[in-house]
Amino acid sequence: MDFWVGEWDLSFARPDGTRGHAVNRITRDEFGTCVIAEHFEQADIGFVGASWSSFDGSRRKWVQTWVDNQGGYITLAGGPVEGQSHAFQLDTVEPRGPAQKHFRMIWQDVTPDSLIWRWQQRQDDGSWADSWVIDYKRRK
Repeated sequence: MDFWVGEWDLSFARPDGTRGHAVNRITRDEFGTCVIAEHFEQADIGFVGASWSSFDGSRRKWVQTWVDNQGGYITLAGGPVEGQSHAFQLDTVEPRGPAQKHFRMIWQDVTPDSLIWRWQQRQDDGSWADSWVIDYKRRK
């Protein structure tokens, strides 16, 4: 996940059609080089969150735990998307209401200075729909 390490300026569409902005600082040295740490902040609404990602050798997958100041807690697992260069995906299943819901996040179109991050939910027909799409631009 080294592609993600760095300081990023983020922009995304809000439900009302305006553009939202946030910052994300991704490091790999807080716990040595075996953990990627994320520090997300959307200052205009006071939202902050963090995640920790590490490679689980026994499962041969990356695992991530996300927490935030609104009580969010999510665990995900995954890795590079086979057959899709520059794509990386982590999946989760969340128990919400009477049924489980399947979510995933995808980093795609990864370049040294930009990427697109998607939070998606699986639909009843098995397809995936975007819930949140963030444009990352590396801070210079």
